[in-house]
Amino acid sequence: MAGCCHEDDCHLTALRQARTLWVVLIINASMFVAEFTAGWIADSTALLGDSLDMLGDALVYGFSLWVIARNTRWKAVAAGLKGTVMAVFGAAVLMEAASKVVWGGMPQPPIMALFGAIALAANSLCLLMLTRHRGDDVNMRSSWICSRNDLIANGAVLLAAAIVAVSASPWPDIIVGVAIAGLFLRSSGHVLADARRTYRASTPADNVTG
Repeated sequence: MAGCCHEDDCHLTALRQARTLWVVLIINASMFVAEFTAGWIADSTALLGDSLDMLGDALVYGFSLWVIARNTRWKAVAAGLKGTVMAVFGAAVLMEAASKVVWGGMPQPPIMALFGAIALAANSLCLLMLTRHRGDDVNMRSSWICSRNDLIANGAVLLAAAIVAVSASPWPDIIVGVAIAGLFLRSSGHVLADARRTYRASTPADNVTG
């Protein structure tokens, strides 16, 4: 942890970060399974996109746990991997949305609303837990950004479910799916830029693992 005054302080901070990351990893992995299954059953681009976001976040938190006791350059590399994961899943959601436009399909609003609400509650808890660590380092800051994006995506899924129910049109679901993909891609750019700056600013000594 850059900036720690004592080794014991660094160790305590690492333990707290690890505990938080394990909890949010388990929540996101569980929600991926639930949301992906629901999205498949409901034929919802927005739910499928949100579920892939959950999977991406679970991988992100796994990367974060791997480098939590390492030094600045390792954390910058992990943040870069997170940004890459976010970009890949953004592209995947765009492809799914394009498929929905070509082949059609009507999503089921009740399922969208139910699992969107469950995901919103789960991600609110994750964000609350990560907020206390977002100023620790680039590793935890990028994890916090991922969790914040989840809340935006969850709210969009709920909005799409309401509009689909009223309009009986699949387009709100498709539009939200594309918007989620755009959010992934935009955030991935910010995370990659932050990782690049941190890597360049680190000292050669940071190449040695702690």
